[in-house]
Formats: sequence, structure tokens, C-alpha cells
Amino acid sequence: MARLTLDSVTKRFDDVVAVDGVSVDIEDGEFLVLVGPSGCGKSTTLRMIAGLESISEGDIRLGQTSLSGKRPKERDIAMVFQSYALYPHMTVRENMSFGLEESTDLDDDTIRQKVEDAASMLDIDDLLGRKPDELSGGQQQRVALGRAIVRDPEVFLMDEPLSNLDAKLRAQMRTELQRIQENLDTTTVYVTHDQTEAMTMGDRIAILDGGHLQQVGTPLEVYHKPANRFVAGFIGEPSMNFFEMEVQGDRLVGDDFAYPLSEESRAAVEGSSHVTLGIRPEDVEVVEEGDGRHEFETVVDVVEPMGNENNVYLAFSPEREHSFVATVGGMRSVESGQPVVARFPESAIHLFDAETGAALKNRSLDELESSEPRL
Repeated sequence: MARLTLDSVTKRFDDVVAVDGVSVDIEDGEFLVLVGPSGCGKSTTLRMIAGLESISEGDIRLGQTSLSGKRPKERDIAMVFQSYALYPHMTVRENMSFGLEESTDLDDDTIRQKVEDAASMLDIDDLLGRKPDELSGGQQQRVALGRAIVRDPEVFLMDEPLSNLDAKLRAQMRTELQRIQENLDTTTVYVTHDQTEAMTMGDRIAILDGGHLQQVGTPLEVYHKPANRFVAGFIGEPSMNFFEMEVQGDRLVGDDFAYPLSEESRAAVEGSSHVTLGIRPEDVEVVEEGDGRHEFETVVDVVEPMGNENNVYLAFSPEREHSFVATVGGMRSVESGQPVVARFPESAIHLFDAETGAALKNRSLDELESSEPRL
């Protein structure tokens, strides 16, 4: 294994900057997920690591060795594509062994053993004689993974490998991929636009937008301590609620409510005239009556049952469409048109600079950590 380093990597297509100065250190055996909206540069970054795209500026290193100028087959990197890219006229065994036959001097017995070991790990050893059109989508994905595994590379690259699968199979394959990566302990860079995949699979997540790296952190870090408003809004479903507010002394004033600030929060927004207040739906407390200073009268607009929880869309008056979302327990009875009080605990709010989007204050984790049972 080896450490993979992206050092100020930039990619230009004529006048378009697709990736702009991305720097990330990926440790030995780490599973890093690149996530972001379509067109953010994540697949281009992956292709530069693989050698399928040239680098305009910067460097990519595997250990202490620069990959600049090296052809894809010289990089000791295996890539799994979204389309699987299996040869339709070859059997599973032939698909998995083809790369080894073409790029190594391994003897037939060694190649056969590698293929059978990988097939057993992936639970497709009974499919080795079949051709791709005889396989389900999940089976084809396993074959594509097996073709990469037999190469025993320094790094795995995966470009949205589960996006062609149905929801149930995708969830199953997420678990399988995690198990396989842990067993192999191979450095992996995984590209997806699906934040659920990012949150559940990655040791760390690198979030891109417009070719710029927004934040790198563990799933809990990017969720609870987003670096900016973009990360806060992109990670989490339903998305974080945002309210544009003006700083007026010891409180924030918006179109629908005023929010008193503690001394700590006032210090966080010092120097800013306008901020964005954010709060995640699960942190909004829906109560029948209010008796505190961070509570606001609202009306239930729409209730979206999810089984174990309900997403409740709330408005500040009956005449308006919903302004924000609260998540409550699935057994909680809430009806459209019902007046309720929404509480925004100050320990749960995030504050962002309205101009730059940079985080000025993130929610306190002390309350969360103290409520978690220790194993």
C-alpha cells in the first residue's frame, strides 16, 4: 500500500477550469469518498489519478513517486467504472483474467488462482463460466470489482459503481464494498453524487463544488461542523434549514422572527452585518406551547410520513407556503393546518457569513456526545 497525495491539482479544458487547486492526502488503506453535485469535478479528479486525463497544474504522488507522465498501466491503480465495461463475448473468468494476461507475466496457474480467490470473496465463483448478458446488474458489478481486485493494486478508483443498481441492491452492495475494502485494506477513492453513500461508506469525505474543494473530514465532521453554507446544505436529507438574518446588537432579525443571541453567539458574528442562521430538521423541536425565547408560532403545512419519522413542513403563517422543515418521531400525530410552536435551541444552530458563506459558528456537540450511550 501507499499514501496517495493530490497536490494543488488543476485541470483546464480550454477556458474552463474543471478542477481548481485540489489538495488531499489519502492515507494507506483509507476509503475516501469524493462527493458533490453534477459537474463539480469529482470524476475528472478520479480520471487524473488514473491517468486518463492529463494534469494542467500540480502533481499526484503515490508514496514518494510522482505519477505525472506515467501511462495508466504504469500506475498500479485499478479503476471500476459506472458502466462495468465488461467484454460481452468473454466469460466471467475471461473478463477477470484478461487484464492480468495482457499486462503481467504471471503464469496461467497463478492467474487462475487469483481469479478464483477473488470470485470466492465476491460470492460469484459459480458464475465463472457465464457471460455478462446472463448476469444481473449486481452480479455484473461484482465481476467488475473482481477484475480490479485480481490486479492487487496500490489504489482502487471507483466512479459511481452503484448508480445503475436499484435502491435495495445498492444498499446491499454498499455493505459488500465496505466489507471487501476492509478485508483488502487497499487505499480507495470512491466518487458519488449520493450523499448516503458518502456518509455510510467513507472514512473521510471530500466535498467538491465548481471544481473547488470545500471540505475534507469524517462523516460526522462534515455533518455537524460544515466549513461553509454549501457543505451544510449539501450534506443531510432533508437539507439544513436556512434563514437570512440581520445582526442587530444582541439579536438576529429576519423577515419572520427575531432570534436573541447569547454572549458566545454575539462574539461569533462580531464584524458581520448579515448572517445566515442554519438548523437541521432533526434539531427543530415541535411543541404544543412555548415558554422560551427561541420559540416561534408556526402552522403545519405538509406532513411527509417516512415510517420511523415524519418530515413536517412548517410555515410562519397560514397564508404562506412552508418556510422550513422539522423531523419528528414517526408515531407523533401532526396534521396539516395544526398550529404548533417551533423551538430552535441555540446549542443546535449554525451561523454563516451571508457574503462568503463561511461558517462562523457550528452547533455544539457537547449535548450530543453526553446523550450517546458508551460501548
